[in-house]
Amino acid sequence: MNENLSIQEILQWYILSGVDATCSDAFQPLIKPLETPQNLLRPATTNLAQDFIASKQNARDICTKAKTLAELKNIVENFDGCALKLTAKSTVFGSGNEKAKLMFIGEAPGADEDRCGIPFVGKCGRLLDKMLTSIGIRRDDVYITNIVLWRPPGNRTPTDSEIAICLPFIKKQIELIKPQMIVFLGGSSANALLDNTEPISKLRGKWLEYPLSKKEFIPAMATFHPSYLLRNPSAKSKVWSDFLRIYKKLKKN
Repeated sequence: MNENLSIQEILQWYILSGVDATCSDAFQPLIKPLETPQNLLRPATTNLAQDFIASKQNARDICTKAKTLAELKNIVENFDGCALKLTAKSTVFGSGNEKAKLMFIGEAPGADEDRCGIPFVGKCGRLLDKMLTSIGIRRDDVYITNIVLWRPPGNRTPTDSEIAICLPFIKKQIELIKPQMIVFLGGSSANALLDNTEPISKLRGKWLEYPLSKKEFIPAMATFHPSYLLRNPSAKSKVWSDFLRIYKKLKKN
């Protein structure tokens, strides 16, 4: 960080990076000597809000220009409106079959994905591959992406503002691919795209609908994220049940 930055600029940088809490009171001496701390914080917060609104609107506007996934990928890679890009090594765009009947949407890239620039390539990716193989589907047959396209620092959960900024890019991918079915891997992607707040434990196992337009809906299924299964192997039976439902519905289509 530049040592010549003012305290206001430092605070704004932390907020943009997703830091919203301190680990101790060690930060307090920086603020106590100031005569009007509210005057310091309000402009930073106001500027942040304005930046967020502008970035979200910009993402929506530039998405309309993309006619293909290749064009959209180029737009995303040149987009600088999300602070996560400042700390990530790669833009992790979606990958797979551009005409896929089945689309998977996770939460955010991890360290392996950030290093390779491809979604679901680490332990989670290998487990997902096995899950697909169990119902006779190859990875090359599906399309896989994340709700956020840059790795959050330390693999933390993406903030609501980070998800909101990236949301137009994900919606555009869905629009361009127009899959027959969407599988939400984890609650974050389901909540963001279905605009609800229910936990994944209540969402999974049910047939849901993603609104592609006012009159057109795509069947969707939410299930546990592979990272959750790695921590809780006993939940694999529930995901197996979800995948069987997915398989049967694809066969009917």
